[in-house]
Amino acid sequence: MANSGNVNSPKSYLSPLFAGATAGLSVDVTLYPLDTLKTRLQSQQGFYKAGGFSGVYRGLLTVATSSMPTTALFFMSYEATKSVFQPLVLPQYAPLVHMFAASVGETLACLIRVPTEIAKQRKQTYTGTEKRSSIRILLHAFRTEGLRKGVYRGYLSTVLRDLPFSFIELPLWEMMKSVVRARNDGDITSFQSALCGSIAGGIAAASTTPLDLAKTRIMLADGYSSTRKLRIRPVLADIYLQSGVRGLFAGVTPRMTAFMIGGFVFFGVYEHSKAIYDRHLAR
Repeated sequence: MANSGNVNSPKSYLSPLFAGATAGLSVDVTLYPLDTLKTRLQSQQGFYKAGGFSGVYRGLLTVATSSMPTTALFFMSYEATKSVFQPLVLPQYAPLVHMFAASVGETLACLIRVPTEIAKQRKQTYTGTEKRSSIRILLHAFRTEGLRKGVYRGYLSTVLRDLPFSFIELPLWEMMKSVVRARNDGDITSFQSALCGSIAGGIAAASTTPLDLAKTRIMLADGYSSTRKLRIRPVLADIYLQSGVRGLFAGVTPRMTAFMIGGFVFFGVYEHSKAIYDRHLAR
């Protein structure tokens, strides 16, 4: 990750805040149709009953308005945690710092991400004629199921899905950037960072597809009465018994494709926006 100067000053946190918000908005708006198709492939209803190829931008406004604070919070906390702990460890242990920083960022970001995912995925798979806003969906979930079981249903499964993803993606991204810098006199362009992000995102996405599938099934479930069936292990066991290993990787192709393209856009825009902020907006 590019150095943004004195990371302990208040102004230094504005750089990843601005760059993260810009990157999150860019990638979510660009790749939303692929995410919709992936969600419908993973839906228990089946692809066509969940909407098929129609209305692939349904729920986009929810994501667009929430992606900015989510990714901004992630990168601000990621950079802040990394800046505190990285000077305390030897260079060979840097990946552990990146993993820890990513876990802090993901845990905080999920406070915004989970309600957004609830509203988004229920919109993506809604086949009724009545229009439902994201706020209305979340209010209904809160009234009927409460805060933990409704609005934050799947919080743990989302964190458990996103942590392994970040444990793979962020250290890989940082490692590949270090290799590029070592061969380029310490410099790296936004394009090169984007390529590193694309490769890291694709590997992480393919590896964590079963966890993403479990999270999707939990969030889309109609009720919360069968508590045992709405936990990660029983959900994955049930899918495996019905469809085998292939079933556990339902939606892996659009997910991997989305994250490879998304990684390119996300990390490229992040580094470019960060450079713009450091050069112009921070003055």
